Amino acid sequence: MSGLLTEAWDRIAGRMRAEVGDVEYRTWLQQIVLGPVDGDEVTLMLPTRFLRDWVRSQYGDRLSALWNQEIPAIRRVELQVMRPGDVVAAPPAADGEGGASAAPAEVTPAPAARAASAPSDRVSDTRSDLVAPLDQRFTFDTFVVGKPNEFAYACARRVAEKPSSVGFNPLFLYGGVGLGKTHLMHSIGAELIRRGGISVAYMSAEKFMYRFIAAIRSQSTVEFKDHLRSVDVLMIDDLQFLIGKDNTQEEFFHTFNALVDAGRQIVVSADKSPSDLSGLEDRLRTRLGCGMVADIHATTFELRISILEAKATASGVVVPGKVLEFLAHKITTNVRELEGALNRLIAHANLFGRPITLESTQDVLHDILKAHDRRVTIEEIQRKVSEHWNIRLTDMSSARRARAVARPRQVAMYLAKQLTSRSLPEIGRKFGNRDHTTVMHAVSRVQELMERDTAFAEDVELLRRMLES
Repeated sequence: MSGLLTEAWDRIAGRMRAEVGDVEYRTWLQQIVLGPVDGDEVTLMLPTRFLRDWVRSQYGDRLSALWNQEIPAIRRVELQVMRPGDVVAAPPAADGEGGASAAPAEVTPAPAARAASAPSDRVSDTRSDLVAPLDQRFTFDTFVVGKPNEFAYACARRVAEKPSSVGFNPLFLYGGVGLGKTHLMHSIGAELIRRGGISVAYMSAEKFMYRFIAAIRSQSTVEFKDHLRSVDVLMIDDLQFLIGKDNTQEEFFHTFNALVDAGRQIVVSADKSPSDLSGLEDRLRTRLGCGMVADIHATTFELRISILEAKATASGVVVPGKVLEFLAHKITTNVRELEGALNRLIAHANLFGRPITLESTQDVLHDILKAHDRRVTIEEIQRKVSEHWNIRLTDMSSARRARAVARPRQVAMYLAKQLTSRSLPEIGRKFGNRDHTTVMHAVSRVQELMERDTAFAEDVELLRRMLES
């Protein structure tokens, strides 16, 4: 059985290498060694707890699926940290094409972690590996432009056509979840690669952090820095992930400076503007805001209809206009969720050969629609907050600035942002035609007060529960 297991593990390792790429494989998976089998469970071992936890979270499900495909009797994969004296099979050969020895070997964790591959191998071909995550579906041609995103789209186009243009470096894109930031970043990368002659590195902030940690662990930080600082365009997605990660922020700051000083282009995305990313170092926030900052607003009904029409046309399935309007009215906050709902409808129609109707839409998407049924209104929020703090409802839209009135008004704005799908300008209009920046300040102020004042936080949470119930 041990020979069968070893051969199966060789094939699985080869498939994982093919799926994730050489650099990813060498960094995270090459140090896995085959442990014992107990019933329907196979044990894989890694030299450190950090590696074990990372592999479990990122690749655990895929490893289980591949083992089950190779040997159906194996249904579970257990990942463990190696201890001195553990007897395991040798890991697959470095070329990923088998060659593992069936003879057991005694493993000592600390040396194994360093000896699995030379430090220079860990980050070789980093540039080509960073290009790989670009999604070919995300191009400028497939991006639906409307009033909420037209400025961000124009800025992204400009960077793709003329990287490092004055006033556009860095380009900072920000907006809520599922509004198109990642799509635009992939579009920039795809356009630059299509034109050729420009090296592009794209990664999430999370991946930047873990690659930096891996470089420290493998004593290859110089190679890591050299690779990133040699690209022509560096794109970092979801920068808010670096909040609280001081060492990674420090490295990103120096990488940022090195690239900008060398005339290279940087594109960054986050869920908030640079000035609102509390938790980032001031010097980094300042540098991020010195180029072009472009926000993507919440979608309008017209834009959602345009997105649905484009997706329906591309699928080749006839979707009635009434169904598109129904979806655009029901799912308002997240374009990804909107597209996912349409994909589900189209898949159901293709699988069962049935036309899409309003009735079938409500049946197929009942769980999504149920989640969107409960809609808290701004008027309801204003009424509840006014009653809680015993102020007049008219004070919500009045010009009074006394703290006894201003603080409840800020709480109402905060809850409106949290519990409704209204945009900041729409919320501002409901509070006496106030500017959207006033709403942003109110949300930020309430969050700060909730962190410092437990009693205030309990009041706000109580109001939230009352409104949601």
